[in-house]
Amino acid sequence: MSQTVIRVENLYKEYKLGVISHGTLTHDLQSWWARMRGKEDPNSLISVHHSADAEKDSFLALKDVTFEIKQGDRVGIVGKNGAGKSTLLKVLSKITSPTSGQVKIKGRIAALLEVGTGFHAELTGRENIYLNGAILGMNKKEIDQKLDEIIDFAGVEKHIDTPVKRYSSGMNVRLGFAIAAHLDPEILIVDEVLAVGDAEFQKKALGKMENVSKTDGRTILFVSHNMASVSKLCTSGVLLSNGIVEYIGKIEDCVDRYLNHDYQDDNLTNTIYEHDIRKRIQLHAARVVDNNGVEKFVFSCDESVNIEMNINVTSFESGDYGYLSIYKKDGTIILVSDSNDIYRDSLKKLKLGRNKVYLTLPPRTLGHGEYRVLLSITDSNGGSGQLDLCERICSFKLSDTSTVRADTRGGYLSTLLEWKIEP
Repeated sequence: MSQTVIRVENLYKEYKLGVISHGTLTHDLQSWWARMRGKEDPNSLISVHHSADAEKDSFLALKDVTFEIKQGDRVGIVGKNGAGKSTLLKVLSKITSPTSGQVKIKGRIAALLEVGTGFHAELTGRENIYLNGAILGMNKKEIDQKLDEIIDFAGVEKHIDTPVKRYSSGMNVRLGFAIAAHLDPEILIVDEVLAVGDAEFQKKALGKMENVSKTDGRTILFVSHNMASVSKLCTSGVLLSNGIVEYIGKIEDCVDRYLNHDYQDDNLTNTIYEHDIRKRIQLHAARVVDNNGVEKFVFSCDESVNIEMNINVTSFESGDYGYLSIYKKDGTIILVSDSNDIYRDSLKKLKLGRNKVYLTLPPRTLGHGEYRVLLSITDSNGGSGQLDLCERICSFKLSDTSTVRADTRGGYLSTLLEWKIEP
């Protein structure tokens, strides 16, 4: 019988509203040192306008979470944005401490939670491999044996002796995953960060995780909004909702419960986000409209779908870019648009303050069905990594009303092709 490698008992994680906490040791030490000297906490102010009463308010990100994970399990952590998934992984990775409850872990953990996690920006890719190996308790000889395999898997041979601050987000993710997967941790934790990589690497990474679990008995914890990927990789799941565990069991049942609950309010045609002063580029609002500017949910396949976004900018750096994904109910990505597709560094046109950004999906692009839209704004130079991630900015439905088979025809696309016949 497999031994328990992760045991979580009555776990609570509380955040003080009006308090900025990045969950890092550096910020915790800064806050502790300020308190010891009787000074103001440098990480405490989110706004100069908050009151003393506001500081007393708190938010429970995790509430009485209890579960066990056995050696070799492949577990999907599933839930909406804000459900507590990332907070749970940060607690398990010891990046942040629980407010109360117990977390018992047996084995070394490698975690890939954000772009550039565990990297020193000034060090080269090669140096960061050795740094991460040392953190995991490996000696130089052990790392030497894995070095070529890591570099080859990440596909960064030409840039391995370049400081990682020069890497794109995709390169950071590929190298970070390759290190985590090849340096023999007993437990591998991977958050949504793989979404930054291309489809080919995502497939490669999923295959690697499945392989190390089956052949080496390693335990995998995986967070993704792509339910197709979660279903393929994982054997069991934990469903979180508002910090509470709603279900633990077979991954098929977990995904089914998530989808059935998550799509009850699917006709989301507009969204407004609260301002976060920590984000230098942030989505403020989004909506889906027709060519007349009318907001609606159902469109004909024969008309354009316009996604209108209001983006707030406090500062901009060369290399910042965004990508937008349109995906189906099960999380299958159907279309991805990159801000650099047509014009390089097109986001340079953004001004300080509020900006309106439009994307138009031409008629006869996608087939009938319901779709969701994800927006990510990323620092491609590495550094701070993901600047803003909005997992569902809007949704829409397409209906095919003009073709003979209408909504009964299959396929992801609705492109009309002419049949030319020559006698």
